[in-house]
Amino acid sequence: MNLFLHNMGDMDHESPIVRDDSLRAAPSQSFDYVLTNPPFGKKSSAIVTNDKGEEKREALTYNRQDLWATTSNKQLNFVQHIRSILKIGGTAAVVLPDNVLFEGGAGETVRKELMRSTDLHTILRLPTGLFYAQGVKANVLFFENKPASKTHWTKEVWIYDYRTNIKHTLKTDPLEFADLKDFIDCCDPDDRHKRKETWSADLPEGRWRKYNYADIIARDKASLDIFWLKDDSLEDSANLPEPGVLAAAIVVDLQAALEQFRMIVGDLNK
Repeated sequence: MNLFLHNMGDMDHESPIVRDDSLRAAPSQSFDYVLTNPPFGKKSSAIVTNDKGEEKREALTYNRQDLWATTSNKQLNFVQHIRSILKIGGTAAVVLPDNVLFEGGAGETVRKELMRSTDLHTILRLPTGLFYAQGVKANVLFFENKPASKTHWTKEVWIYDYRTNIKHTLKTDPLEFADLKDFIDCCDPDDRHKRKETWSADLPEGRWRKYNYADIIARDKASLDIFWLKDDSLEDSANLPEPGVLAAAIVVDLQAALEQFRMIVGDLNK
């Protein structure tokens, strides 16, 4: 319904909108571009009815031959699915929560395979305060699908930290296009090979930094949860922000922790 309200298709012709489980089966189509914010929440689940007519929710896993790892983590499944629907040379920009960057097990497998089979060239670390669920920590991953190869396609990952010491709220200080201008300039989408870091040993506050493949693979679980900027609020207890600002920051952090606990409780109750 939301897609119809935004003019994606109409009621008089065949609709391009399909109501289905995107993860259920291997795709029948492939695309040049995928721009998406797949649903957050850690695990896929379905309601099943037993012989007694009792309903319960069970975790879903997808046994697809085109996926690298079998997992009930829906974000990891969507990463794999998105790669599978990209044409060779196709580009994706995907909003994903932090757990995709650091989770072990299937998460490590997915990250390694993503860097092997695509050019995962850019990660934008987003600040909190952008979503209706307060405290959500998310990122945008940009990658380009590549043909089969004996070696990994990702040579280096460029990370822009637009999270550390950045505050936004939906009502009083929403994110605007101008806020991302520096990222767009640094990203240089027309010629990524001309990128230049704004971070260096002499400029430790630079938000734009690259990490080569070998350094990432050497990290615990091949974690892409990388940050280097110092949090000003933690640096000097003698120069703390105003109480109202500090209290608001604490609220955001508590909401982020509470959201994580909600997901854990939801998983335990399935």
